[in-house]
Amino acid sequence: MSTLTINTLTPSMGAEISGIGLDQLLHDDTVPELIWNALREHGVLLFHDLGFTPDTQLQFSERLGTLDRTNGEQYNEPGIQRVSMDPKKNGGQETVRGTFNWHMDGCTLPAEKNPSPATILTCAVTSETGGQTEFASTRAFFDSLSSDEKDRLSAMRVVHSVAGSRRRVIPNPTPEQEQAWAAMQSREHPMVWRHREGRPSVIIGGTSDYIVGMGKDESRLFLDDLVARATTPDRVYSHEWSVGDTVIWDNPGMLHRVQPYEDGSAREMIRCTLVGEEPTE
Repeated sequence: MSTLTINTLTPSMGAEISGIGLDQLLHDDTVPELIWNALREHGVLLFHDLGFTPDTQLQFSERLGTLDRTNGEQYNEPGIQRVSMDPKKNGGQETVRGTFNWHMDGCTLPAEKNPSPATILTCAVTSETGGQTEFASTRAFFDSLSSDEKDRLSAMRVVHSVAGSRRRVIPNPTPEQEQAWAAMQSREHPMVWRHREGRPSVIIGGTSDYIVGMGKDESRLFLDDLVARATTPDRVYSHEWSVGDTVIWDNPGMLHRVQPYEDGSAREMIRCTLVGEEPTE
């Protein structure tokens, strides 16, 4: 039976995991429960030098849950998403720039799909400048609110869209860009996700476009203020990547973003995403 050595990264969130190796992660039947318990408690788990290859990362991810194999299909690597500025490996620079804003993954998926419960990310190539990944807990943020504000947010619904994300990085889009974005996904969610297990979280971030029943300009100010409050420096863990680092995070309870790095950078991350089983409402 394996055990985890856990060293907290910040007072409120995150843990560095040691005392466990690749063979245990791939073969010990007690490991998935240990990982999930640590993830629910700490939100972000950091491992150094596990020695993951894309294949072994796939194997490990499948031990944690159902792997989303639609990622990477068009690049002949089902289940693997290479986070890269190279359009031959991913969506290219416009897609990557969208991750420079705080966001939660999966908010614009079709109605029959749910946001992923966890993401597994391994560093293959670092950037020369920037490229740190930052995390902030929206579970902790919701806990910090007054009863009145919790009630107010709980009554709200928010529309997330790809267009909302792209407008934050391209504030003056061309008509052609606007037309392309309009054809991309959008999805309405409750502002507060009351989970079957674990604390409630707030569904906000870069893809949040507007609040139902509120004007778009007023919505943007309100949503931006929520994100700013949820991501004050004392609430954030910033990870400086080294090649071989692996991070797993509780996607429904976290915001994350990448610090901007140079266009055309060789930075590359190997990402696996689990299929969501819990609806937001």
